[in-house]
Amino acid sequence: MIIGEFLKDYFSIILFLFIAIGLSTAFIFLNYMFSPKNPDPEKLSSYECGFEPFNDSRMEFDIRFYLVAILFIIFDLEIAFLFPWAISLGKIGIFGFVSMLIFLFILTIGFIYEWKKGALDWE
Repeated sequence: MIIGEFLKDYFSIILFLFIAIGLSTAFIFLNYMFSPKNPDPEKLSSYECGFEPFNDSRMEFDIRFYLVAILFIIFDLEIAFLFPWAISLGKIGIFGFVSMLIFLFILTIGFIYEWKKGALDWE
């Protein structure tokens, strides 16, 4: 009796799951069956961020790639902290508001420092 109520309550979800799995499997199978199978050397070559593939894996990368990645992580984390703060602003009061202003001020100082050092200039 319990399994019948479970199926009655969740039948639409289970049906959706089976349809999604079936369609996904069918699309992968159809793609495999009807896709062209004529690879050329250009298609099989590795892609390295717009560069020609390197001969040696120990070749130096330009430091600007790492700086851009770090800047992205910093500002991505800033946004990740801003959304929950904005949603709960009414509950946390003035202390939460001031603490977020301090956080944003520190990030702004870091941004200005990076800007002055030329990390955002790409030549």
